Amino acid sequence: MTTLENRPHTALVVIDVQKGVVAGAHERDAVVANIAVLVDRARAEGASVVWVQHNSDQLVSGTDAWSYVPELVRAEAEPLVQKNYADSFEATDLEEVLAGRGIGRLVVTGAQTDECVRATLHGAITRGYDVTLVEDAHTTEDLTSFGAPPPDKVIAHTNLYWRYHAAPGRTAGTVTTADAGFGPAEKPED
Repeated sequence: MTTLENRPHTALVVIDVQKGVVAGAHERDAVVANIAVLVDRARAEGASVVWVQHNSDQLVSGTDAWSYVPELVRAEAEPLVQKNYADSFEATDLEEVLAGRGIGRLVVTGAQTDECVRATLHGAITRGYDVTLVEDAHTTEDLTSFGAPPPDKVIAHTNLYWRYHAAPGRTAGTVTTADAGFGPAEKPED
């Protein structure tokens, strides 16, 4: 269970599914479709959906590349967190957004697996959150020219290590889109 006091709620976190980020992403359409299913499910279950949007020299605020993909539409009341670093918590108001909604468990989706998704997973668990990665709802581009493994291997490895990740008083793990839910994390058996 989360180490954060009075934080019984769960949020779906959608990281950087922007046109310029996922244009060449591995299995882009399937991943975006899975995220859309999760957004609808989270809303139906009364969970918060928190959107994260990256800003950089390549993703300039207001440009087409910076915009979210058209398949994913943020509701007016859903928070949109602007970020400049890989970890969605770093120099943003994400912690305040989550605290204000009593959220202690995150269900994470988005892009890029090997940068912003991983950084946010680790940033969340070190800050006391329970963190579940949706294994078929995150993606990355092909960075083999920089020495990285192919995208499918990056995704598989991230799923593998997060499935078995642990921290005192917090839970980590993975789930598929089909099995994702937005209630509080199960309490471990004593």
